[in-house]
Amino acid sequence: MSQPFLTSDFHIRWSTLKPEAVEADISEALKRAEANIDALISQDRGKMSFDSVVLALDEDTRELNESWGLVQHLDSLCNSPALREAHHAMLARVSSFFAKISLNEDLWDLLETYSKTEQARALTGVKKRALDETLESFREHGADLPPEKKKRLEEIVARLSELTQKYSENVLDSTNKWELILDDTSRLVGLPEGAVKAARADAAAKGLGTEEAPKYRITLKAPSMIPVLEHAEDDALRREVWLGACSIGQGGEHDNTALVCEILALRQEKAAVLGKAHFADVVLQHRMAKSGANALKFVEDLHAKVKQAFDRETVELQEYRAESLQQPHDLFQPWEVGYWAEKRRRTLFDFDEEEVRPYFPMDRVLKGMFQLAEKVFDLRIQERETVFVEAGVEVAVSATPDQPGPVEVWHPEVKFFEVRNEKGTHIGSFFTDWHPRDSKRGGAWMNHLKGGLPPVEDRDRRLHLGLICGNMTPPIDGKPALLTHNEVCTVFHEFGHLLHQLCGSVEVPSLNGTSVYWDFVELPSQLMENFCWERESLDLFGRHHETGEPLPPKLFKKMISARNYRAASGIMRQLSLGKLDLELHTRQSGVAATELDKLSRDLLHDYLMPLKTEAPTIARRFGHLFSNPVGYAAGYYSYKWAEVLDADAFTRFQKEGVLNPTVGRSFRDNILSKGNAEDPAKLFREFMGRDPDPMALLARAGLA
Repeated sequence: MSQPFLTSDFHIRWSTLKPEAVEADISEALKRAEANIDALISQDRGKMSFDSVVLALDEDTRELNESWGLVQHLDSLCNSPALREAHHAMLARVSSFFAKISLNEDLWDLLETYSKTEQARALTGVKKRALDETLESFREHGADLPPEKKKRLEEIVARLSELTQKYSENVLDSTNKWELILDDTSRLVGLPEGAVKAARADAAAKGLGTEEAPKYRITLKAPSMIPVLEHAEDDALRREVWLGACSIGQGGEHDNTALVCEILALRQEKAAVLGKAHFADVVLQHRMAKSGANALKFVEDLHAKVKQAFDRETVELQEYRAESLQQPHDLFQPWEVGYWAEKRRRTLFDFDEEEVRPYFPMDRVLKGMFQLAEKVFDLRIQERETVFVEAGVEVAVSATPDQPGPVEVWHPEVKFFEVRNEKGTHIGSFFTDWHPRDSKRGGAWMNHLKGGLPPVEDRDRRLHLGLICGNMTPPIDGKPALLTHNEVCTVFHEFGHLLHQLCGSVEVPSLNGTSVYWDFVELPSQLMENFCWERESLDLFGRHHETGEPLPPKLFKKMISARNYRAASGIMRQLSLGKLDLELHTRQSGVAATELDKLSRDLLHDYLMPLKTEAPTIARRFGHLFSNPVGYAAGYYSYKWAEVLDADAFTRFQKEGVLNPTVGRSFRDNILSKGNAEDPAKLFREFMGRDPDPMALLARAGLA
């Protein structure tokens, strides 16, 4: 393909997306987008319409958004030196283009002029909201600024794109750089059998060890690191792994300290240019919280409600260790906390997370999750045949949804699914990619490659194309990937984001799918996690990988009993991250590199367990905040904000039926399908019939 990144095919030919094509293709996409914007501006002002102004603005940049989205997608999942270089070569130009849109005086004049027409004043519903949101977005991004400030704002945005990309690469590279190779199995005592086998398989995959003399590879990827920190009896091993985790983004060629400080300073300058006191107010003026002060108050109010329980949990864990070892009461080292917390949970509830693994094989979890989507949300999800095509190999693949043949994928483990509504209408498709690789960034996420639209008047349906990815426990020794319950919850979480995108049926692209206020976007994802705790829904996917038997009642009871174990500590960790985020983006944006660790400790003094060894700040590896020019910056509180909403919203399922299709359809119609078509507070009221109950989260956590 001569321009592979500019393909109009719905089924993407991943093997053709080579790094050497990036510069030419993205340059062409930029050229076309610029021409589109020029044509938009030069239209006859006497014939303006909603379609020719507001909708056209969305459409004029769609090709660029989709083609650049493919580059970013590959950067996240198939990172390589050649791709990284190609991405860097175009990053500043693409960032500059999008920054200039809101700063384009002629375009802003067009929008303002149209907004004053009789037709614009007569708009109602979705079209009125789209125009209002577009105007507000332009103002928030500097449309009203004088020329010299617009120029500086453009420079800031371009520099932030470069810095945050480098930050992200440093996290990936320093994560991959660290490894621990062991041949002494005595150091692995306490680790679950699956973790030991995984470490052995990982070493063998790197050409280390033999059948007779195996070696074991520990990395900083979650499925490898977490079992060590929670189960290894070797204190020195846990310490070594903890120090490894602390090294991510810290020291040497991959140090993020200076980047964090420069990013914060530029964000503060951006706020000043836009006439705001700080970056949090820039970000939050268009979210449910409205301001940094409101978001910080939310975090601090919730902190006050759980602080006493948090302190009690800390003392209880200290006392448990002291009694177990017959030693004096003392503070923990940071690498001891997870180990002793897990040990105490097993003592209190006779429950070990490893006990449930055999009941959560990945394929069964997905199959049951899709069954739940059919029962509750009236959707049909069907897998399609896939093929991974090696570079230079010719294979017949499908280009469009109605064309037979396999769908090409970017890695052999990737799968592809089609989604249909209750009428059998194809509304979208998605990829899944669930296991760690060195070329893949950490964490779990949902994204969309193509945004869908419903059929309207003379326009045909446009299909959604999305993806859900993670770094879950991989399959070992030919056996299926067996997940922890926490990993299952993560799969459901990302699927909730995906449903929000795929069910979007708003006629305006900028309002569709997950294009909602950031502190509302986590509602569907976090609501889906609740289904992982209910017996009725759990039986759809929680079945033994060999026998097919459901989770035994006794084991289920132990899991539920242990659910709220150290609940206050879990909430406090999230609040500490939200607190650090908001403080850095309100009062502390001028921090010097030498002060970063001390500042973090001072800010979070009442949010962290007192420890013998103080951990370095998480800011150097906090990708949510610093791997994107905006991302979750000044918005990490959103997880807890939305958790209040999801805890309350799920009470309707619990009262009317966990798998009740009437409730599920109401959630689909009032939340999932509406995108940003209406104010999120109104959407919540339409589903629940009232405003949210702020105590719902604490009640669910057993802290009310």
